[in-house]
Amino acid sequence: MVRSRRHWYCIDSRINGPLARSQAEEFLKARELYCVSACAKFLRIKNSGDRAWSLRDRGGNMSALLLLSGRTLFPVISPGEDIPIPQFMNRLWKKLPIYGVQGRREDVEILEGLMARLGYTIKDQIDYDLMTMRGPPNPHALEAGPAGLRLRRPRASDMDALYLLQAGYEQEEVLPQGAVFNPAFCRKTLENLAAREHLLTAELDGRLVGKINTSALAFSQYQIGGVYVHPDYRSRGIALSMTAAFTAFLSGEGRGFTLFVKKGNLTAKAVYRKIGFSLAGDYRISYYEEP
Repeated sequence: MVRSRRHWYCIDSRINGPLARSQAEEFLKARELYCVSACAKFLRIKNSGDRAWSLRDRGGNMSALLLLSGRTLFPVISPGEDIPIPQFMNRLWKKLPIYGVQGRREDVEILEGLMARLGYTIKDQIDYDLMTMRGPPNPHALEAGPAGLRLRRPRASDMDALYLLQAGYEQEEVLPQGAVFNPAFCRKTLENLAAREHLLTAELDGRLVGKINTSALAFSQYQIGGVYVHPDYRSRGIALSMTAAFTAFLSGEGRGFTLFVKKGNLTAKAVYRKIGFSLAGDYRISYYEEP
């Protein structure tokens, strides 16, 4: 359904400041399970330099929100909406090209259509299962893993070993098709994770063999990411034990958990189901050619 007399408003403008932010927060809270990354970035928008726009009618009713972080757009759109092209996009994208769009698949598909009309071309597209869990993990999952496995927080002396795991994770799970691995950027990402997020490591035989971290904190949900086990130590229950222990520790805060996993990664999805995660929807990240 196409609605008339709807307009995009910058949430950070002086005219639309406090009221627009309050409306956007309520809009996001109602959809939090499907947009934890967008919610987390919205909560830091004042200090991060990110920008956000809301689509509202004359009565102030919101039907969509667009959040720009770095060069990635995060759309959050009410089901069944056919949104108009934001006029600011032409001006914005001439100054700062968009390299990615991510979110609930249905929302990303709408943005893909708008971006195609503006001349953007997709270079890679990855679909994921969005999974959620409320409360602590299945107790049986905590018993997994080989004898001698030690789960602990990282120490300053672990950074080089952690870098090797983070590099493996990015190259196997994160980089889009045709992208070149950047060691310096990987190091910086790891430093930011260590400084801002919860992080747990798995140690076996005196060697760090696995890692897991939070990647976003929204209103009531943690997003889990960076789950990685060294190839030489897989199929031994380490990912199961590590993820169960991590969520058990964080569940004391009373928050729920979300994560997204590639559609074809059947092994990982089986692990998350054993812990207590269930399918909540479809998630997509689309990467764009440089204009």
